[in-house]
Amino acid sequence: MRPSKKTLKVDVLDSRLRGNDNQKHSLLAFYLRLHKNLGINLALMATHFTFPSHLLSTDGLSRGDTLELLALASDYYTRNQATDKKHSILKGRTLINLFFENSTRTRTSFELAGKRLGMDVINIAAANSSAKKGESLIDTAKTLSAMQLDALVIRHASSGAARLIAGYVACPVINAGDGSHQHPTQALLDAFTILHHKGNIEGLTVAICGDIAHSRVARSNLYLLQTLGAKVRLIAPPQLLPNTPEQFGAEIHYSMKTGLKDADVVMMLRVQTERVQGPIMASVREYFHLYGLDKTKLAFARPDALVLHPGPMNRGVEIASDVADDVERSGVLDQVEAGVAVRQAILESIVRS
Repeated sequence: MRPSKKTLKVDVLDSRLRGNDNQKHSLLAFYLRLHKNLGINLALMATHFTFPSHLLSTDGLSRGDTLELLALASDYYTRNQATDKKHSILKGRTLINLFFENSTRTRTSFELAGKRLGMDVINIAAANSSAKKGESLIDTAKTLSAMQLDALVIRHASSGAARLIAGYVACPVINAGDGSHQHPTQALLDAFTILHHKGNIEGLTVAICGDIAHSRVARSNLYLLQTLGAKVRLIAPPQLLPNTPEQFGAEIHYSMKTGLKDADVVMMLRVQTERVQGPIMASVREYFHLYGLDKTKLAFARPDALVLHPGPMNRGVEIASDVADDVERSGVLDQVEAGVAVRQAILESIVRS
């Protein structure tokens, strides 16, 4: 079921176009490119920006919601190039990052996003929470909600954890990854990065390669990229695919040669050894030989194919260092940079609603 929506009024072409002339030109160019390539009605954008009251999954996000959010994120992407990156748009609001799994990029990204918007940000790791004393997830969430926070970001090892607690708290909940289920903010920043590099998403062929079965990133991207008009392929050995992969509406490939043929974007995924049961292949070397992205396999894709990876990367397992560090092809660090801007846009949209 799609989350209920609240309406957030955003005068996009007026209130968002601030700053120096270079910033205005950059942001306006982004909006015009969206209008031309993706068919956004700018007049409609300038009246009402709708967004779910919780962000739990990309399944159910509309094309319009997504593109409007990415347009808002482009504003923050430009602003984050300035020396003074802080704003007061959410001053006095409180954000809690509740992480039951280890994280570097996502937790730090949300912390930076909240602080740059003027929020008071509190990070809670599972090792330091009352969960270590036996408190249930629901009781932990209800306790935090009673402190009148304005947004709760949660990462948990159990699929469905974010949706569960969203029914028990009085504030917006943002899913920062729940088991093998969903990681919506990662998919949104991936879409932003693709759009930033390619100028368009509709009609592109995106190949997602690696541990599809255990990847919340793969699931979130499958829904979102297809909503935005991309053609998605899944490439993996049979043991790293879901039981019924055809349910996702993507092409299934067991060979990198056929799966990468003429791909516009190549998204590599790490093998999630913490979730995999039993051996995948005889050795890491064999896995890399068959499914690791090196220059030889990348040559099957288009000459200008963009390489993405959500991190953390296992070099020499799913990706070669010379591919990961190729400044002409790799968008890995661009994803990290985009993550802060996209999460700023998410926080503003959800909290102000």
